[in-house]
Amino acid sequence: MHAVLSPNGQMRNDLPARPTRLLVATATGVAVLEEARGEWRVAATALDDLHVSTMTALPGHPGLFAGTHGDGIYYSADGGKSWERRDAGVHIPDIYTVAAVERRAGLTIYAGTQPASLFRSLDLGKSWQELPAMRAVPDTEFWTFPAPPRIAHTKMLAFDPRDPDHFYAAIEQGALLMTSDAGANWREFSDYSRADDRAYRDVHNIILVPSRPEIMFMTTGVGLYRSDNAGQHWERLTGADFRLAYPDHIALSPDEKTLFISGGAVDPGEWRRSHDAGTAILRSRDGGRSWELLKRGVPETARNSIEAMSVIAYPGGYSLFIGNTDGEVFLSEDGGDSWSRIASSLGPVSKGNHFEPLRDPVLTAAASH
Repeated sequence: MHAVLSPNGQMRNDLPARPTRLLVATATGVAVLEEARGEWRVAATALDDLHVSTMTALPGHPGLFAGTHGDGIYYSADGGKSWERRDAGVHIPDIYTVAAVERRAGLTIYAGTQPASLFRSLDLGKSWQELPAMRAVPDTEFWTFPAPPRIAHTKMLAFDPRDPDHFYAAIEQGALLMTSDAGANWREFSDYSRADDRAYRDVHNIILVPSRPEIMFMTTGVGLYRSDNAGQHWERLTGADFRLAYPDHIALSPDEKTLFISGGAVDPGEWRRSHDAGTAILRSRDGGRSWELLKRGVPETARNSIEAMSVIAYPGGYSLFIGNTDGEVFLSEDGGDSWSRIASSLGPVSKGNHFEPLRDPVLTAAASH
């Protein structure tokens, strides 16, 4: 098993021991960080000059998959040391999320794309089949995205730990979808959506509480929501005065007592004007009812955007990693009380082109070449 940090895809790893190696997806490739005697360093890079948008480690297997922004899917059989392209049958090269799950049919890999669709592989990526039912649900004509090319994407997948054929897909922007038959059919849940929302069904990330998967949390472009009945009904937990007007990543501690959320003070449309996301990370110990700003070791107000968050669980504790559009990675090993910056000057950790209006022009030009 490997610890990975990427804008979309796997947000929790379970390891047999505290992590000392982390693979980070950036806009300039994969950075491999390793710790020795308490110091982290960049030990290697891979997939240089590719914008890696998502990664997942394979359960019970040494392999890894990486999806790229416009260059398809890559597979590593040796923990990220070497990679090969594996996307035969995926006719959409812009990959937004990859996920791996053990099913009765065997180890199954999913890839979500832009335009929004879903592909599946049962042979470690050697061949893929599109699951067309996702593109056949009602109201797909309303799926869109504010930024050019204004095309919706499948941003992430969240699986029920009791049944891997039951999972949810976040379409940004357009829908929260649920399947109970591994993608053969889909049902949309839209109880959270209101006519006066400033963004139409702008679903970002979803987590299920492992011990009680009917309890779910969802971040959207208008706030944070909670469901206690598997997505059928949603309660909005945040209002217009919430510190994160644009909540994105959300994570749950392994003991299920603490929630972490990150995002921007304003939405990306405003970033393009102000060049300032006002990013932050917050913590809740009461199921999302109240939040505290975590700032010891991270800037209280940052221009960049936190674009990735991973919980790495191991016996006796957990580590929490975040990555941002300035190419920095931060680590907390005390539940968010304090943070240390373990890497800087990496490529931007960024979904799509989020990093472009937030970076120094010289650095942005370098990252795009």
